[in-house]
Amino acid sequence: MKTVRQVIYMALWLCRAGKLGEYETKFIEDKKIYCTWSNLDWDMSQPQTRDDFKLKVIETYPNEKANSIRNQTGQLWMFARSMKPGDWVVVPSKIKQSIYIGKIESGYCFDTGGDDRFQHFREIEWLKEVPRSAFDQDLLYSFGAFMTVCQISRNDAESRVQEIVNGVIETIPSEEDTEPVEIDIESNALQEIADQIIRRYKGHDLARKIVAPILEAKGFTTYVSPTGPDKGVDILASQGSLGFDHPRICVQVKSGSDPVDRPTHDQLIGAMSNHKADYGLLVSWGGFRNSIINDIASHFFKVRLWTHMEIVQEFLRHYEKMLDDVKEAIPLKQIWIIDKRAD
Repeated sequence: MKTVRQVIYMALWLCRAGKLGEYETKFIEDKKIYCTWSNLDWDMSQPQTRDDFKLKVIETYPNEKANSIRNQTGQLWMFARSMKPGDWVVVPSKIKQSIYIGKIESGYCFDTGGDDRFQHFREIEWLKEVPRSAFDQDLLYSFGAFMTVCQISRNDAESRVQEIVNGVIETIPSEEDTEPVEIDIESNALQEIADQIIRRYKGHDLARKIVAPILEAKGFTTYVSPTGPDKGVDILASQGSLGFDHPRICVQVKSGSDPVDRPTHDQLIGAMSNHKADYGLLVSWGGFRNSIINDIASHFFKVRLWTHMEIVQEFLRHYEKMLDDVKEAIPLKQIWIIDKRAD
């Protein structure tokens, strides 16, 4: 039997949802990708030439260096003018070990209302959330590019990504001119460390082996609840050598890949009252849904939220004080590299 192969004309784009994935839940729940530059309060479809477009970028960011203006102009132009309905987009998760893949459903849209970071967008049909482990390393490196928006085309990336989603398929890449993709070594290294942490320390071990030692390195005395039902508290932490001083903190730790919703947050608030704690720390490896994120301000003086990126940052900051068996399981070496973004 002859295999029928579907042929699709498309480009594959990378679009990031914030440096730390802070806009990721909004991207997915709104079914949109946003161009999250700040102070970008003009319609990017209006300048008729790329030179005119660049002048608007210079006017918006007058203190930026020439290299930065060139890079920002290229990325903003791609978002507003190069992407096409029917193209595919990948959004690497910063709060989960996965890659979101979607199809662009609309042209460029400009909405003057609301937060300026969400005024520029394209509507998306999210096709699939794929584990990072399903991609070869060269694709993961491309997804770890420095830029927030860029086209991914090296090594037949379009066909390979569509093959992962749909099976056997042929693609004819877009004829858009593409620039070489420069890999963000730091971002890739942080992702590898995050992958190793959650691979080694799932469930209660994330609280016991990672979060509690981080708090101890910060000067807290901790009590970690036994494995089993925790009634909304995994860790109690307080200052002082015996743990009798303030502040007193209730900590809830969720190691799953799904974003935490409002009931878990409310459960922590109740546990804080029951334990007469001053503050709460809600740790979710999989991040938080909009029902929590949109209400951060009302609990700002009582509750802090950590995703896996905050855990990684704190882990690196206090690595030398981590337990010996943890350092053996996640051996790290510090190196120095040239920061090309400073050029």
